[in-house]
Amino acid sequence: MEKKNIDWSNLGFGYVQTDYRYVSNFKDGAWDDGCLTTDANIVLNECAGVLQYAQTIFEGLKAYTTEDGKIVTFRPDLNAERMMDSAARLEMPVFPKEKFIDAVTKVVAANAAYVPPFGSGATLYLRPYMFGSNPVIGVKPATEYQFRLFCTPVGPYFKGGVKPLTIKVSDFDRAAPNGTGHIKAGLNYAMSLHAIVTAHEEGFDENMYLDSKTRTKVEETGGANFLFVTKDGKVVTPKSSSILPSITRRSLLYVAKEYLGLEVEEREVYFEEVKDFAECGLCGTAAVISPVGKIVDHGKEICLPSGMTEMGPVTKKLYETLTGIQMGRIEAPKGWIHVIE
Repeated sequence: MEKKNIDWSNLGFGYVQTDYRYVSNFKDGAWDDGCLTTDANIVLNECAGVLQYAQTIFEGLKAYTTEDGKIVTFRPDLNAERMMDSAARLEMPVFPKEKFIDAVTKVVAANAAYVPPFGSGATLYLRPYMFGSNPVIGVKPATEYQFRLFCTPVGPYFKGGVKPLTIKVSDFDRAAPNGTGHIKAGLNYAMSLHAIVTAHEEGFDENMYLDSKTRTKVEETGGANFLFVTKDGKVVTPKSSSILPSITRRSLLYVAKEYLGLEVEEREVYFEEVKDFAECGLCGTAAVISPVGKIVDHGKEICLPSGMTEMGPVTKKLYETLTGIQMGRIEAPKGWIHVIE
């Protein structure tokens, strides 16, 4: 299979239209069979539920070329399950797990020429999403929906190597205690845009959101979970009902315990503790782990011992082990790798 004529090493993290995407429609209480299409455009009524009341959810995962030349995806079953949870919370029909994985398989296989070669540093990013498609003027759930999945080749999240981030403690709240912070809904990301733009204007890379009830506990950033390392090597991650359950974080905790023999703890993390940690990272699909070097709380700086030049030693081991599993250099736990071809 001949690859597309793309300069893989210079790809950014942006949208490149590929040949095929998957579409399935929900109507009269059931999903249709779904199919691939070459049409990248969506036509909607002006009163569509997604446009009026933001009834939309999404996921994000990647396809890779492994060291032995196989095209694989990483734990798509967990993305399917998380999307099912998101749908239930927004009164949307659940898209079945087996159909989700089938859609992933078909889209990656149909666009195999866009999957970057091993060693290029690039990957194929997959974006499954669902939205209310029929006209809705009263405040209520839509009755018709569309599930779609497209893909785009993307470059490495870190161009020119990993540089630890500087983040700020945000004055904004990311999610209410009993709100929608635990699901991947478009509305959560819309409300975070002002906060991230403001942070960038002030010279910061990201925000640290505290819990909105007491503003004493660490939650997450606008699009990633926190992971901390204590000075004696324990891996700690915040626990909260309003944090999005990251698949990358879940995988890193398993790797820490089962591959690296580290002690792992998922618990409430008070902001007062942050100054005592040795390392800090942000974990998510795009970069796996983004190291944090400095946290600024209204002018007061917390400088992590790991510094501002590279990843801390434990964070680096976690990163190298998980990416080694994804790329086929390290044997994966059963069920983690879904082979496309």
